[in-house]
Amino acid sequence: MGRPAWMIYGANGYTGRWITREAIARGMHPILAGRNRRAVEALAAELDCPARAFRLTTTEGIAEHLMALSAVLHCAGPFSTTGEPMMDACLAAGTHYLDITGEIDVIEAAAARHDRATRARISLIPAVGFDVVPSDCLAAMLARRMPDATSLQLAFTGLTRVSRGTARTVLEGLPRGGRVRIDGQVTTVPVAWKSMEIPFRGGPRAAMTVPWGDVSSAWHTTGIPNIEVYMAVPGRLIERVRGMRWALRLLGFWPVKAFLRHVVLRRPGGPSPEASQADRASFWGRVSNRQGDAVEATLETPGGYRLTVATALASLGRVLDRDTYPGFYTPATAFGADFILDLPEVEFAWKNE
Repeated sequence: MGRPAWMIYGANGYTGRWITREAIARGMHPILAGRNRRAVEALAAELDCPARAFRLTTTEGIAEHLMALSAVLHCAGPFSTTGEPMMDACLAAGTHYLDITGEIDVIEAAAARHDRATRARISLIPAVGFDVVPSDCLAAMLARRMPDATSLQLAFTGLTRVSRGTARTVLEGLPRGGRVRIDGQVTTVPVAWKSMEIPFRGGPRAAMTVPWGDVSSAWHTTGIPNIEVYMAVPGRLIERVRGMRWALRLLGFWPVKAFLRHVVLRRPGGPSPEASQADRASFWGRVSNRQGDAVEATLETPGGYRLTVATALASLGRVLDRDTYPGFYTPATAFGADFILDLPEVEFAWKNE
C-alpha cells in the first residue's frame, strides 16, 4: 500500500516549489494547495498533482480541506499570520502538522497546543527547515554531552541570499527587537544585543545576536535556561545596526511597513536552484555549566534552501511512516539528536577532539 494522502500548503511559493518538485522527483504524490488558485492549479497541472485553493480564514473552513489527510507540510508564510489557523484546523481534522517557520512565537504557539495535539492524536512539529533542524540537533547533541549545562550559544552562517518571503518575515520582526532566553524566559533585548567572534570550522567570523527560532526550540529540546543565537555578519554592519535601533522602531508604523512590503514584493522570488547548488552553511554551538566547564561542536550542511528541502521531506517521511507520537515536538525531540547526521553532505565535529 502507498503512503496516505498529504498536502503541501503554499506549494506555489518560493520554497514550496522547491519542496514540491523534489517530492515529485522522489516519487511522492502530494496534494498541492495555497491561496492563489491560478498559481496552484497551474503548478498542479504541470506536475500532474491534485490541487486545492483556499484561504486560511476560519478553522472549520480550513479543516474541510484537510479531512482524511494524514499530514500537512505548511510552507506559506509569514507564519506569524498563517501558522496558528493551520494548526487549529489540523487539530480539528486530525491531521499531522509540520511547517518550515523560523519564528519564535509560532514555535511557542505549537508548544502551547501540546495537550490538544495529544488528545487529537496528531503531531505538531514546527520548524522542520534550515531553521531549526541543524541547530536544534546540534543543541541536543551538546546537551547530551553536558547534561548539567545552564547556558547555550548557537551561531550560523549560510543565509546570504534570501527569498522574498524570508525578507518579509525579517522586516516584520525588526520593530520587536531581539530576543534571547534568560532563566527560562523568552526576553526582549535590543537588536544586535551582543556580538562575538565565532570559531566556525572555516575560520572566525563576527556575529551578532538575532531572534532566531532556537530561542524557543532549543529550550523545549534541552531545557537549558539561557540561550543566545548569533548570525555571522560583517563586523562593520553590527555597529551600523546598533546605531539604527531608533529607526528600526519606525518599521512598526503602518505607512512604513506598507512601503517596505511593496519593496519586498518587487524582489525576485529568491536565488535560483542553480545558484544555490554550491551553497554551504556552517553552525557552531557551545554549552557551559555553573562550574565554568564548556563543550563546543561544529556542523557543516548544504545551504539554507537546499537544506530546507531535505529536512522538510525527511521529517514528513518520518511522520507518514508513523515514526512520531502525538503532541508538540521540536525536530530533535521528534526524530532524535542525530537526525541531521542522516542527511547527505552533513559533517559534524567536536571542537578540540
